[in-house]
Amino acid sequence: MKSRIEIGETLRKLRGEKTQQIAADGIGITKSALAMYERGERVPRDEAKVKISNYYGVSLVEIFY
Repeated sequence: MKSRIEIGETLRKLRGEKTQQIAADGIGITKSALAMYERGERVPRDEAKVKISNYYGVSLVEIFY
């Protein structure tokens, strides 16, 4: 499994030019949760991992493992 820092970097790259609020709304999580994931402060629970993967159209493995 990737480190929290690596996951955060991947999530920031996937978000690109979108604001955290737009991405969080699309994923169905709070902006503060997305910010914590991107900073490597927290790792999403499995349910949120699936939502993130679906939103960005990238496999769970590519983002988290």
